[in-house]
Amino acid sequence: MANNIKTAISLQKSLFDQVEVLAHELKISRSRLFVLALEEFVHRHQNQQLLEQINLAYDDLPDPSEQEYLARMRSQHRQIVEDEW
Repeated sequence: MANNIKTAISLQKSLFDQVEVLAHELKISRSRLFVLALEEFVHRHQNQQLLEQINLAYDDLPDPSEQEYLARMRSQHRQIVEDEW
């Protein structure tokens, strides 16, 4: 059995009217429409947080000395590979 919790919210009349129309078009209850909307909102928020964490992980760009070292490594690698061909 699901643990459902009832809650009351206050909406502007214009938004409530839009919800009524959409629920009718989708042939679902207002409650179901609110649940779907909240699930979508929470999912997007979680995705945004994940994206921010990923961006932080990749935000650690090499400093100039590391970039110079990587450039020399690429150059040496290119020379080795060209010699093999």
